[in-house]
Amino acid sequence: MPLNDEQNGDCDSSRFSESTASSSSDSEYSRQSFTSDSSSKPSSPASTSPPKVVTFDEMMAAARNLSNLTLAHEIAVNESFHLERTEHPPNSLTRRVKQIVHQAFWDRLEEDLNEDPPEYEHAIKLFEEIKEILLSFLNPGANRMRSQICEVLDADLIRQQAKHNAVDIQGLANYVISTMGKLCAPIRDHDVNQLKATGNIVVLFRQIFHVLDLMTMDMANFTIRSLRPHLQRNLVDYERAKFQDILEETPSALDLTTEWIRESIQDELSSLSCETSSCAGANGMSKTNLSPTSVLTNSYLKLLQWDYQKKPVPETLMTDEGRLQELTEKLNQLKVIACVSLITSNMLAAVIEGIPDFVDKQKRISFVLLEGMNKKSFDLKEALNAIGIRTCSEINESVTERGFPPLNKEVQTNLVGQLCNIVEEDNPINSLIDKRIHLYMRSLLASPGFQKSTPTIPGGLAVIQTEIETIGSQYANIVNLNKQVYGPFYASIFRKLLFSEASKAEPEPSTN
Repeated sequence: MPLNDEQNGDCDSSRFSESTASSSSDSEYSRQSFTSDSSSKPSSPASTSPPKVVTFDEMMAAARNLSNLTLAHEIAVNESFHLERTEHPPNSLTRRVKQIVHQAFWDRLEEDLNEDPPEYEHAIKLFEEIKEILLSFLNPGANRMRSQICEVLDADLIRQQAKHNAVDIQGLANYVISTMGKLCAPIRDHDVNQLKATGNIVVLFRQIFHVLDLMTMDMANFTIRSLRPHLQRNLVDYERAKFQDILEETPSALDLTTEWIRESIQDELSSLSCETSSCAGANGMSKTNLSPTSVLTNSYLKLLQWDYQKKPVPETLMTDEGRLQELTEKLNQLKVIACVSLITSNMLAAVIEGIPDFVDKQKRISFVLLEGMNKKSFDLKEALNAIGIRTCSEINESVTERGFPPLNKEVQTNLVGQLCNIVEEDNPINSLIDKRIHLYMRSLLASPGFQKSTPTIPGGLAVIQTEIETIGSQYANIVNLNKQVYGPFYASIFRKLLFSEASKAEPEPSTN
């Protein structure tokens, strides 16, 4: 059954069907024929042969492989992935054109059926289409129902009946409704029963196709749920084989990944202490002293500070780009909340100590006022100003209720100003929290049993402990799966960057 990630209602749903029909045949991961070539070896990104000329057909093949790879990955890792009908906006040009075209078709059908004698050709074509949809719902072993559908909705037989004005359109429609009732999910019983009460044959045709669209979406989601466990069991081998296909069709498919790792190597070299008068990274031979594991960890950590709007992600992480971007945006929000809490605690420790649940209250306020922080139009400084004002208001209300004087204006102004300064690039609190989050994430990636025991939360992050542990777990899951799938490709890149280039830098042996 067809399935894909971009879904649209009515005729638009066919785009998903076409994509997934190709996905079932080209990518070979249907329920009946999912296979993976685990023996395929990733080719080395370094090659001495001349650049390969990529043809249009090869480009299209690579695009199909990437589409299939992305879809399979999404189904396997996203438990909530499913299809939904979406409609174009009510006043959009696309929706108006679609309505006009559809209405013209149904008006023509009504005119044909009202002629004397009636013209049945358009109706017969609709029955042909209905027959194909009903057949697509059947399991491979449902031979009896398949034969019955083909017999009753035989277009040639209906045409013969039409020549003798003996077509029972209503009877055929009733058979279609009865068959739909046998094949639909329980959730569609009400929709099918409503069809029985529709008297006008043209309206009935329209409603039949509407319900068939819903049933098609139901079947697609059922297929996704059925496919998910098998994909999860075979995901590593499948993704690796599919990416190998992409690499063979597109030799440059690891260029961004290579540059991503190269940048981390340079960062690692820059951070090495100077052992002699020149830094260790001064010559290429020092690269061989680097740990590929450490370099790759730094590469993954870079993704938490990535500008996803302007900078493309490495090819090996494209299937997780959306998830990584979402985690990064959540982490940025949590960083600001931790900064707000730390500044407030440092400045007003004695005051807020006696206010029950103050930290949680300020955290809830911050979450609300920082909603949409990732949007370009969001004014972070204005939001921090509002958080500062609300914080002072909460404190003043609490201390006044207990008979103590409110914060003086100078303290309030100072607190709001300190919070607004978080946006400054060199803000020390911002830098401190950023380093501690980075330290926690690094510890998480270095911990082999992170699911059983997570690393200790660094100081200053207690206020966001629950949220950062959740994000850290999701992030580590993405990284660990990515390592399993693309590890051989990364190894090839490391051989090129750490060893091949280093060997080139070695002096030629003396011939004397």
